[in-house]
Amino acid sequence: MVDSRGDSHAGPGGPPGPDALLPGLGQEQLGSLDKIGRAWGQVSAPPEVWRDALPVDPNLGTFPPPTEIRAARAGRVLPIPPLGGSPGERLDVAEPPQGRAGRARVWARRAALGEALRSSALVTERMRKLTALPVLSADALSSVAYGPEAMVAVLVLAGSAGLAYTFPVGGAILFLMLAVGLSYRQTIRAYPHGGGSYIVASDNLGQVPGLLAAAGLMTDYVLTVAVSIASGVAAITSALPSLAPDTVLIGVGVIVVLLVGNLRGIRQAGALFAAPTYAFIAAMLLLIAFGLADAAGRGFEPRPASPSSATESLGLLLIMRAFSSGATAMTGIEAISNAVPAFRPVEWRNARTTLTWMVGLLMAMFAGIILLIHLTGVVPNAHETVLSQLAHLTFGSGWLYVFIQAASAGVLLLAANTAYNDFPRVLSLLARDAYAPRIFMRLGDRLAYSNGILLLSLAATLVFVAFGGQTAALIPLYAVGVFLAFTLSQSGMVVHWWRLRDRHWRKSLVFNAAGALLSAVVFITAGVSKFFSGAWVAIIAVGLFLLITLRIRRHYETASSALHLRPHTADLPTHTAEEASLAQQRRILAGGNRRTVAVGGETEELPQEINLLSVVAVATLDLASMRALAYAASSLQPVLAVHISVTEEEARRFRGYWTRWGDHLPLEIVVSPYRATVVPLVHYVEALHRQHPELTLTVILPEVVTRHRRHQFLHSRTAARLRRALRPLPKVVVTTVPFHL
Repeated sequence: MVDSRGDSHAGPGGPPGPDALLPGLGQEQLGSLDKIGRAWGQVSAPPEVWRDALPVDPNLGTFPPPTEIRAARAGRVLPIPPLGGSPGERLDVAEPPQGRAGRARVWARRAALGEALRSSALVTERMRKLTALPVLSADALSSVAYGPEAMVAVLVLAGSAGLAYTFPVGGAILFLMLAVGLSYRQTIRAYPHGGGSYIVASDNLGQVPGLLAAAGLMTDYVLTVAVSIASGVAAITSALPSLAPDTVLIGVGVIVVLLVGNLRGIRQAGALFAAPTYAFIAAMLLLIAFGLADAAGRGFEPRPASPSSATESLGLLLIMRAFSSGATAMTGIEAISNAVPAFRPVEWRNARTTLTWMVGLLMAMFAGIILLIHLTGVVPNAHETVLSQLAHLTFGSGWLYVFIQAASAGVLLLAANTAYNDFPRVLSLLARDAYAPRIFMRLGDRLAYSNGILLLSLAATLVFVAFGGQTAALIPLYAVGVFLAFTLSQSGMVVHWWRLRDRHWRKSLVFNAAGALLSAVVFITAGVSKFFSGAWVAIIAVGLFLLITLRIRRHYETASSALHLRPHTADLPTHTAEEASLAQQRRILAGGNRRTVAVGGETEELPQEINLLSVVAVATLDLASMRALAYAASSLQPVLAVHISVTEEEARRFRGYWTRWGDHLPLEIVVSPYRATVVPLVHYVEALHRQHPELTLTVILPEVVTRHRRHQFLHSRTAARLRRALRPLPKVVVTTVPFHL
């Protein structure tokens, strides 16, 4: 917490960083802030009068900094003691349930999600390479379970003539894996703090390409859940054919389990992530080794493929479709470049090494499965996956077959869960940049991006049910979003190296240019060849995403313009200097220092028996906040402004803005170590209430009211949440001061 008096000479500091929640004020607004501050000085009592009138000590302690937070042995979530309370004290400020139905809802919520974490922090654990490999590679490596099958499923449409192209098409995909893997090594070098497709494309190509990359990523994550679960369920039904009629029901059940688990905010330990992935790697290498040994016994003579009549003619379009289908084995290859800060030092070097391992394993397993398909003559069918057929031919129906199917199902379901980490994160970045509703920046009860998790689950369920949980039907949708993001990310890296021109920039540019070109080929191929097979759904989804995000950004820009500080439109307190002498003001304001304790709770019956303190929550200095401050100051009762900062740097910056305004009212800044704002504000009000229970606290909130109801959900619902949270406390009133756009 920053002292309420602060440094009177503090300045606004440098410009805000890309992760800042507090918007910066330009020179024009700073000039307006100076003029508004001078106007306040003409009509308001001096700052020292307001500070002397405070009936409380506003400095109530601090939250522990993140560096002092240690995770419990069983997890990475740790409760933090509330402000002004003992470490073992628990604060329950949730809205009490009303009636039997309300109590049932609360019980069901707590049973599913656990107790709400009132004040807690996520401790980031650094990963070593052997842990990072399974954690970050599950999505990419698991695609071996459906990528080769998707490629062969297209080629078999042309009969034996089409299957003859298995090796050439598979070789082209292997080359693409190598090229894209090398290009992402350059991305890690250029963005050692993590650079996903959205960030890279936005930084180097501009607004629309960045949004298109984000659209591709979001589509990719939704389809990752749908395709991974469809493939995992297919692995189960291949081993247990009696469950095949319940494919959709089983898949939806898995999505519900993933939804509840992620809403609980449970972060599995690295060993739990590692087990299914390493089991799958072992299963694939075992299958390939035994399959090749069996083929060696017969001189590597290929078995004839199951007889099938050609339903399509062999041509360039069919080969391109097979290439784009098989290229879905590359999904998730960018995950390591996104998570560079999660590695142990030296972070970028360890990330590049892990990426190399992942690409090497992916290429080896993909090539091995393609070779086995060719040697065994296995072709896809609707009743059993290719992996299941290969395992049956190699191991029969024994325990090794069960192991391979279980490992495949396990890693595919784990791959679906990785989307639950990335989708809400990208959505929160979009919300930070005003391209998505700000509710997606908010952490839920269990410190997870609950709104993003719910949206992902809903979208994945709709896609999964609409396509009957069939992997073959979902694959055509997949390549479009994946390779759109790849293309824009690698194109952004080409621009990055061209601008930077540091050491080895030409080599890096060539790698990224090759990755961009090949990704663009796959993207165009998938869009054209599979348009009527389902790719049109992904293309329309990308277009709608772009339209919606740009309209949201336009609304936020309009709102920001309306809220910008302008000297002649800012509200001022009533002209207290004309209504009473300075001595009278001192007496009125000092009246807040009375210490009268009510007997028996809320028993005040006369106006003079009520001691008021107005607490104004100020997120940023704009016209809405100025109106709320003027409203509070006009009451001639003690006023305390409270600001929640997510970093020390933002706290210093806000203190600089406040000082430049004139420091007319007492200010207390609470630094929240886990990027939450509402819960720390609730704790602060509670701590003030415990310090002086005889006070009536009026929490004053500025509230933006939109002209159209459809725009209201784009703005904060802080007032309603605070009202519910503070309702159990006596003598606490929540007042909103509307600002109409």
